[in-house]
Amino acid sequence: MTGQFAVIVPAAGKSSRFGGHEKKPFTSLDGRPVWVRSAEAFWTRSDVSKVYVVIAPEDRDDFRTRFGHLLLFVNVELVEGGAERFDSVANALARVPASVEFVAVHDAVRPMLTQPFIDGVFAAAREHGAVVPGVPVADTLKRVEPQTNRIVGTEPRAGLWQAQTPQVFRRDWLVEAYARRGELSAAITDDAQLIEATGHPVFVVPGSPSNFKITTRDDLELADAVLKARTAQRPEPRVSAGPFDDEAKW
Repeated sequence: MTGQFAVIVPAAGKSSRFGGHEKKPFTSLDGRPVWVRSAEAFWTRSDVSKVYVVIAPEDRDDFRTRFGHLLLFVNVELVEGGAERFDSVANALARVPASVEFVAVHDAVRPMLTQPFIDGVFAAAREHGAVVPGVPVADTLKRVEPQTNRIVGTEPRAGLWQAQTPQVFRRDWLVEAYARRGELSAAITDDAQLIEATGHPVFVVPGSPSNFKITTRDDLELADAVLKARTAQRPEPRVSAGPFDDEAKW
């Protein structure tokens, strides 16, 4: 099963809600960049042909200065991002060879993946062709009037799931969906919805509450606490990045 999957990791966003001078994917999480923790879970796998990390054009020089030594020793290809996330994924998708059967799209700021979690998502993708990990919505959902913040309704949560990544699809389905993107609804917000719009079924597989997205500084602090708790339970396997693999180089 070697090489069945390519993985696209978009890291070209503006991080406007995160604050500070450094973008979310490049900030340190327990001594290592967030994007590294997200991507290395894939580049170490024998069933992944390549990881495509998408960065904004204005970040290219700084990225190569900071992380160029790492790129020499891992299975990563840098891709220049576009104006929107869909454009960034499209740029990376164009680099994926036709021989690759599946493409996974994973947020650069979801760094809490485990190998058993990925095993389950990839196995489900082989079975169904298109899968999204998710968790059932547990909290009460309120519809709020934007101008006044007045509650105008309570939404039933039965059957609602919060989508996570990696979202994994047959490559030919994803290529078809992106080719038709211009004729599909402008309200589409993720790759799974794009696949759905082309008529292909997408299935949900159980996600994990710890597979959350780092959006704010509070999320980063929570991720740090989760990592420390995991390390306290058992030593975290360290993935070697070659002779430059030391904390000073991150």
